[in-house]
Amino acid sequence: MMTTPMQFIDWLFGEGSELAAWQMGARALVVFFLALAMIRASGRRSFGQQSPFDTCITVLLGAVLSRAVVGASPFWSTMAAGVALVVTHRLVALASMRWQGFEDLVNGHEITLVRDGRMDEDAMRHALVSRKDLDEALRQQAGGVRLDEVERAVLERDGKLSIVRRRS
Repeated sequence: MMTTPMQFIDWLFGEGSELAAWQMGARALVVFFLALAMIRASGRRSFGQQSPFDTCITVLLGAVLSRAVVGASPFWSTMAAGVALVVTHRLVALASMRWQGFEDLVNGHEITLVRDGRMDEDAMRHALVSRKDLDEALRQQAGGVRLDEVERAVLERDGKLSIVRRRS
């Protein structure tokens, strides 16, 4: 018996949440390759920079695309939602490159916590960084230097602490 291509696709991927294991497997394979294409289209920064902006696409894309695998949402509608997220991420990244104020709004800005060996208590409180967090960064980033040996300590936009030693 001949089937139309649409009947074959319906048989292969199933419909709704009552899916056979092999239908979920087929969906997972297709979602994997479509997700790979979407991630490549969104650009390297979406998974490389790990800023809050980039984490949004990571979490949302995973959450949305997982619904297509398990049949919780219609397959192609879910793929369209994934593409919409990727396009939005790309447009926001392009706008951030063009307009500094928009980039600051999306990605935030760095906060100087230590300058010339002196801790800025207000900046530390604003950044929600404790003295123990700073001490840990001094050990890990700067080989255990003392605070008075630090020229600058900065909480970067991605949440990491950068330590710059004073020049001798």
